[in-house]
Amino acid sequence: MHDLVRRLYPLCRSITGDGVRGTLEIVGEHLPLTVREVPTGTEVLDWTVPKEWNVRDAYVKDASGRRVIDFRESNLHVVGYSVPVAGTYSLAELRPRLHTLPEQPGLVPYRTSYYAETWGFCLSQDALDRLRDEDGPFEVRIDSTLAPGSLTYGEYVVPGRLPEEVMISCHVCHPSLANDNLAGIAVAVALARRLREPRHTYRFLFAPGTIGAITWLARNRERLHLVAGGLTLACAGDPGALTYKRSRRGDALIDRAVTHVLRGRPHEVLEFSPYGYDERQFCSPGFDLPFGSLTRTPYAGYPEYHTSGDNPDFVTPQAMEDTLDALTRVVEVLEHERTYLNLSPYGEPQLGRRGLYGSLGGRSDTKQAQMAMLWVLNLSDGEHGLLDIADRSGLPFAAVKEAAQSLLDAGLLKEKA
Repeated sequence: MHDLVRRLYPLCRSITGDGVRGTLEIVGEHLPLTVREVPTGTEVLDWTVPKEWNVRDAYVKDASGRRVIDFRESNLHVVGYSVPVAGTYSLAELRPRLHTLPEQPGLVPYRTSYYAETWGFCLSQDALDRLRDEDGPFEVRIDSTLAPGSLTYGEYVVPGRLPEEVMISCHVCHPSLANDNLAGIAVAVALARRLREPRHTYRFLFAPGTIGAITWLARNRERLHLVAGGLTLACAGDPGALTYKRSRRGDALIDRAVTHVLRGRPHEVLEFSPYGYDERQFCSPGFDLPFGSLTRTPYAGYPEYHTSGDNPDFVTPQAMEDTLDALTRVVEVLEHERTYLNLSPYGEPQLGRRGLYGSLGGRSDTKQAQMAMLWVLNLSDGEHGLLDIADRSGLPFAAVKEAAQSLLDAGLLKEKA
């Protein structure tokens, strides 16, 4: 996963353009993606697919010809969607178009202007302070194009035995930001490669933020009833604890599955709000899909957010592995959630003669298995699923699932139709 982050990091991504295509091409080496191109001008819900933006080079040179701001050093040096520029400027003329972070003087900020045509550069406050000693003039060039093209997104579907889908959505629009959101892409790829003949169908969406999700929703309205749950995956590799933001519904199966998995490990659960990542598009009131958001530290919650400090050294293999482990456990819950009926509900059935009580007393794993069987038998009344039982008993879902399978094999349970 970390190698994939490092490989994707140099690409200049935006909401459209060759950087997105290059990103999907690399992801396509790991997953057989279906790539979609939606032409500029296409109406998608209340939005319109914008012009396509590409940038080949950009710089500010001082009087000696030295590049004092250089796109070749970092994609972040150019404001996203900057229109082409070629001219000579004094520092006073150039200053309103230079963006810094005075409170973080060593970092370069990330800035965009998707829907208002303008141009600009980003640099560290330290670098700007050094420019104040320059007499100028400064040669300025942004070799970019903003023209009709298309918006590009990719999908990978793992077919399941059921048509109902679980969706994982992550952004492919941020340039040279490792945690937000290359770590999310890498974790999604790893999760997709783990799935083998699942019960549900799993759809992985790699799309630009906001306009990508809106475009996907506009093009898939007839099949949204199949979405049983989903997660936006972002900021998946920083050192912070996992954070889950509930769906608009708040109590959907995806909400309950994630919060159960996070129990017992450092985490935070947030209530839904209409601000954040693309869960706000999937949870808009007209759709109201059961979509939550899984991150480590939430957006804007760490000093490196949207700065040059969000580089591959900021994300760790251990953090991404922890995120992947949590997602894998969520999938286990979604795949094995069932509701059963106790076929011997009058009194506790004799488990010993069925070989269901362990012969070695006192072992913690044996005790947990026994407690799980008792809880499953007591709450398998056709009204409580395995996740209900795990939550109420405080036992791990895996233990409850194994107990249910043992009782099913012994003829003491049947699955509710």
